Amino acid sequence: MVNKMVNIRISVRALVEHLLRCGDLSMSFDISSRASLSAGNHAHLKIQKSRPQPYATEVPVFYRVENERIALDIQGRIDGLYELADSVVIEEIKTTQKDFDEFITQNNDLHWAQVKVYAAIYAIENNLNKILTQLTYGHIETGEVRTYFQEYETDELRVFFIQLLTKYFEWAEKIQDWHQERDQSIFTSDFPFASFRNGQRQMINDVFAIIEQEEQIIIQAPTGIGKTVAVLFPAIKAMAAGHIQKIFYLTSRTTGRLIAEKTLAELKSSGLRIKFVTLTAKEKICFNPDKNCTPDECSFAKGYYDRVIEARKSLFVEDAFTADKIAEIAHANQICPFEFSLDMALWVGCIICDMNYVFDPRVYLRRFFLENPIDYTILVDEAHNLVDRSREMFSAKIEKMDFLKIRRLLKNKKSELYRAAGDVNRKMLEMKKALEEETSAWQEERPEKLLPPLKRFVISLEHWLSSHSGSPQTLEMLDHYFAASWFLKISELYDKNYATCLEKTYSNFSTKLYCIDPSEQLRETFERANSSVLFSATITPMSYFGQILGLKDSVEKRVFPSPFPQENLCILVSDSVSTLYRKRSQTKEALVQTIGSLVEAKKGNYMVYFPSYEYLRMALPLYETAFPHHKILVQTHEMREGERVNFLKNFSEENYHTLVGFVVMGGIFGEGIDLVGDRLSGAAIVGVGLPGISMEREIIRHHFDENQMPGFDYAYRLPGLIRVFQAAGRVIRTESDRGTVLLIDTRYSHPQYKELFPQEWQVLQTQNHSQIRHISGEFWAEPNT
Repeated sequence: MVNKMVNIRISVRALVEHLLRCGDLSMSFDISSRASLSAGNHAHLKIQKSRPQPYATEVPVFYRVENERIALDIQGRIDGLYELADSVVIEEIKTTQKDFDEFITQNNDLHWAQVKVYAAIYAIENNLNKILTQLTYGHIETGEVRTYFQEYETDELRVFFIQLLTKYFEWAEKIQDWHQERDQSIFTSDFPFASFRNGQRQMINDVFAIIEQEEQIIIQAPTGIGKTVAVLFPAIKAMAAGHIQKIFYLTSRTTGRLIAEKTLAELKSSGLRIKFVTLTAKEKICFNPDKNCTPDECSFAKGYYDRVIEARKSLFVEDAFTADKIAEIAHANQICPFEFSLDMALWVGCIICDMNYVFDPRVYLRRFFLENPIDYTILVDEAHNLVDRSREMFSAKIEKMDFLKIRRLLKNKKSELYRAAGDVNRKMLEMKKALEEETSAWQEERPEKLLPPLKRFVISLEHWLSSHSGSPQTLEMLDHYFAASWFLKISELYDKNYATCLEKTYSNFSTKLYCIDPSEQLRETFERANSSVLFSATITPMSYFGQILGLKDSVEKRVFPSPFPQENLCILVSDSVSTLYRKRSQTKEALVQTIGSLVEAKKGNYMVYFPSYEYLRMALPLYETAFPHHKILVQTHEMREGERVNFLKNFSEENYHTLVGFVVMGGIFGEGIDLVGDRLSGAAIVGVGLPGISMEREIIRHHFDENQMPGFDYAYRLPGLIRVFQAAGRVIRTESDRGTVLLIDTRYSHPQYKELFPQEWQVLQTQNHSQIRHISGEFWAEPNT
């Protein structure tokens, strides 16, 4: 394979930090909120404005250096530049609200290295013999400014710069060696399975074309087509072809993550090499979850940057950085596993993570999207989930009780923070009283009178946090800080696509800025990506999803039919039982007999999906009495991962009795589970899956009705039917699977529901229990073709 020149872009800061950063990992409180960032920028600007003329600010620099294989583009902005007749001065400005002496001591060498790189580039580019530099520190709270001066000969700077570049080229060439090995394996690897399922080859071609053309696509592909490999395989091929540098595979469930990891392992077994990392939530992977992320409290933070250098070497040994592998390497090197996973993400080709790492501004990966932009594609698994997930990402809520908690935590009852928390509490009490007899209400206006005291509270809490980093209350205070500052951030985004939700109980009151339509916020993220592929078994109508997810008007749309024989799935509708809330107590006995008529047709394993735990608990004792010979498993509200796994283990092909799982639609057993063959014989789906009536759902309904769109469909019908279709999709998982699905509700015979059924469904209407039993019995009596 012929080596081609590779272009790498890197900022001055990233270059210096990668090569020279050492010491501790410190996540102690510093500039992180919108208000703090604004204060830091203000302090930065104030220092710049204090400088005498001639003084240029934010001067861009660009320097390219090449060897035989790599063109390295180094870029950045000089904070301040004096160009005098007989000398030039380069200034770097750093602001903080941490302890001033500690901040300078911990970071001084790193900051001087940045100054020297800027000075080297400027001096070399402008043929200077020497150059003056100054490193200025400003404290946000006190206003104190300290400036340190240093004069350098250009030859001295050139030596320093060349040493840095030599070290970076050594690392970059190792990465490029791997990329060549990876790309060669991708070019020579075929599809990892013996044949394509129906529609799978076309889906692969469509995804590759979208990435190549830097476009967007929504794909509806039913269960069994092999969606995961049909998006990952062409994305990896596109990477080797040079169209993208990184793949973000987004999933909202653990099962989706495991399927992606399994698919990449299968690709590797066919000879295709790609390195990937799975990002796991910090609280799930942390070795010291009860301690602050400071070197004083956590040994895995202390000396992190000294020890991560050794841990990084695993990049050239391992390909699959799963959560377990990350934890293993991190523990062996005594470093923070979460930070190490983020470090590995810089160098692997594929990142498997939750949707929030790309879309949620509170946690998204700034190092890829803002600090060092790269060419990447976004693959969104089960993309229908992104609608409600993003609504929550861009909403914010505060509770009155939290401000009382803060006052109780404080020993100094005369402190600024104590008073500020009291001001917010009093304002929220006024809002609570204004509700009078109502327990909840919503309005289209932003709560203007709440914002000024909340801003003062955030500033006071910032001061407290910056001076109490080792306090036992720090973790709890940080939670309150992030909630309040996020509320303020969302208040700045507040527009016609938001509503204010007010709710009260006897002892509490909450205010929520609720995002009804997240399309504008999502559009920004999708526009940063080179290409986007959104796929799901249930993502219709596509025009709605394209609009609500902020995709281009030109977004491509594809619908693929099921790859499985239609005769392998028997879909029955029983429209004689109403599951409306007000009629449930009247129809519960008929419901139980209807479910039993499906299950009694054949001994096997069945799932019964209910719209709520309350409804499930209403039907359960009646079913146990009517069918005592069936073994029943029940999903509980707070099921842990181990309990979920054990629940599914009971669905065995070797069961000698009929097993019935009572579960909830839209829950952990409604999506992403694979019970192949006789592990699942059928499913009964109770109701049309509509979300419960709530203030937020009514706000969505009202908003879209007001905008001449079908509000009930967007708030209730579509989310409900997606749950139904996902539950039905659990039954047929492979070409040889057979099974029955029973839809129970009077509304399943209404046109507005029937017209949304998947096109491959051949639905049989039933009149009574004996007909359900008879049709199901005949289906199972037919030979398996």
